[in-house]
Amino acid sequence: MSNASIMFLSFFIIIGFFAIGDILGVATKAKLSSVFVALFLFLVGFMFQKLPSDIVAKSGLGQIGSWAAPLLIFHMGTMINIKELIAEWRTVVMTIISVFVAITSIFIIVPFIGKYAAIVSVPILNGGIIATQIMTGAALEKGLQTVAALGTMVFAIQKFVGTIPASYFGMKAGKKILEDYRKGRLEIEKNNEIEKNKQKISFAKKQEKYYTNFVCIAITVFFSFLSRIIQDKTGLNISISALVFGALLSYLGLVPNAILDKAKMSGFLSFAVFTSLVPSLAKISFQDLLTLSLQLILIFGSLLIGIFIIAYILPTWKLIGSRDLAVGISVAQLLGFPATYLIANEIATALTDDDDEKNIILKKIVPAYVVAGLASVTTMSIIMAGFFVKYI
Repeated sequence: MSNASIMFLSFFIIIGFFAIGDILGVATKAKLSSVFVALFLFLVGFMFQKLPSDIVAKSGLGQIGSWAAPLLIFHMGTMINIKELIAEWRTVVMTIISVFVAITSIFIIVPFIGKYAAIVSVPILNGGIIATQIMTGAALEKGLQTVAALGTMVFAIQKFVGTIPASYFGMKAGKKILEDYRKGRLEIEKNNEIEKNKQKISFAKKQEKYYTNFVCIAITVFFSFLSRIIQDKTGLNISISALVFGALLSYLGLVPNAILDKAKMSGFLSFAVFTSLVPSLAKISFQDLLTLSLQLILIFGSLLIGIFIIAYILPTWKLIGSRDLAVGISVAQLLGFPATYLIANEIATALTDDDDEKNIILKKIVPAYVVAGLASVTTMSIIMAGFFVKYI
């Protein structure tokens, strides 16, 4: 078989595994994580030597993942709604507290899981694919294969772990909201300022016709390049400056929100970043898998205990006004958007068939869950990864 044929076959296998994950994810209504399915298929293929360990390199996708990450980080910056973060400041503060609780919980168990396992896991627990790519990539560069695999597995199953408490405590909070509404004890405030802001037309919106696919890509690549220059000159990780550039330009209305969605490129770049996680699974043995399983139990167990103590038992929950909602906000760091939004909608649908009652629940839970995921996964996790990656 020619090299070109091997490249296409490798590409097909890789994207095929992710496609199987998507199909099962849709079929189970996201009860089964599509990412987990895909990564599990790769793990089985590697362990039974049915897949070559360098399948990503053979597919030609290896280099794409390295430059796709900063582009996606800039893109994620343009998705940050600073006004929404300010309006939900209590949620943001609770999220920040829960992130530091996660850090503390993981470092408490360093004697059991190891220093590097803790360093790699923390930003991934707070975040998503970008934080995972940063941390696992750094671990692989240092030859920490098992640690990189641990980070990948943490990412693969964190939504399983986070969905249960987010749904359970969100349901309890929703019942109380519904009870207060039915008894006339609840009034929904209208934020006229936010409505006014929504009506303002930004420069990017006025000149929308000029923001073509290539223009949007060019802007993204330029600021990723600028972020790399800043890292080379100052040591500030590229992920932090790219995120700040994206958020600032979006806030000023100089670039479209979710700029790579407009360029119709975010999906492929996300796939490319996903593929960069695959090599971390290539050299895992059955013995390593047993070690990883124990580490995962300790990591998620410690995290959930820490969150329950700080958000439910200690009076920190008074910041939010509800123990249940405080816990839901705290575990949003394991989920991110759109999972937080979908869970909030499932809660409202499960509690009532009345449209007005659904809206009441959604107005209380959706902003809290979505902003919590935005503050942790989209923002803090990238900053944390940029900080912690130096210590690997």
